[in-house]
Amino acid sequence: MKVLVYRKCSTCQKALKWLAAREVVFEERAIVEENPTYEELKEWYEKSGLPLKRFFNTSGNLYKQMNLKDKLKDMSEEEQLRLLATDGMLVKRPVVVAENFVLTGFKEKEWEENIL
Repeated sequence: MKVLVYRKCSTCQKALKWLAAREVVFEERAIVEENPTYEELKEWYEKSGLPLKRFFNTSGNLYKQMNLKDKLKDMSEEEQLRLLATDGMLVKRPVVVAENFVLTGFKEKEWEENIL
């Protein structure tokens, strides 16, 4: 299992503590230094069953600066995935990538159901 995080993000810190407290084994990946590729994002999106919007960090400064709230609805899925692949700060975090599921953000109930 891979967990993509931004260490300065309080939600990511909470998620990492949650994983450590439960002794979950995972590989950590810095989302900004090692931005997900278009191919990875496409695969994760398809595997997740989530709406593509759930992959965007809608509360992030970059999302707001780029005025993506208004722009996304006019973009194709491919364009949105390519945009996400340009900057890790656009991606909702943490992202958990396991063999049979993908989670975005930290929702404790969702994590308990899938990870434990």
